[in-house]
Amino acid sequence: MSLRVSIVDDDEPISRILADLIRESKNLELISAYNDSEAAVQKLPADRPDVVLMDINMPGLNGIECVRRLKPALPGTQFLMLTVYADADHIFAALAAGATGYLLKGTNRTQLLDGIRQIAEGGSPMSAGIARKVVQSFSRTEAERPDLQTLSPRERAVLELLAKGYLYKEIAESLNLSVTTVDTYVRRVYDKLHVNSRSQAIAKYLKG
Repeated sequence: MSLRVSIVDDDEPISRILADLIRESKNLELISAYNDSEAAVQKLPADRPDVVLMDINMPGLNGIECVRRLKPALPGTQFLMLTVYADADHIFAALAAGATGYLLKGTNRTQLLDGIRQIAEGGSPMSAGIARKVVQSFSRTEAERPDLQTLSPRERAVLELLAKGYLYKEIAESLNLSVTTVDTYVRRVYDKLHVNSRSQAIAKYLKG
């Protein structure tokens, strides 16, 4: 079964390159492409894509706000930011809005295609530099991170692997747990941090 992919990017040459890449790729189906974020907000709910490649810097409504408006209407859709912005503010804002992955433009074709498939399987693909910023957020002391003190060591370990983009199965293998146990830990983390998703949990830690 093919993954249904949509593109939202006002840079038409880049949008065409992405569209061609998806059309040429096995098990991916391009269902729509928008170079206007306002049009995307209006029409994407009817498209019901599995994955959306979303730019940030667009005139009018930017990509982060676009995700924030679309996520409630498309709770099952995964939003993968594809942008030139590598700073923590944009990363945090995108994850807090509901994005699940964050790749930089310039990511090679193989990594981009892998990212699309990974995000559809429950992962959180991130460019190396982005993932490094996420991991660095865990290096702050507990005194600086009062929320961290509410988590057990195992819960923190699970959250850190979530932030690195690991799938539940990979977390289970890494920590020698069952997938069911990992799911239990994740639910506890969400409850203690008062969040409802992986992206919200990561964003809360990025914000610090």
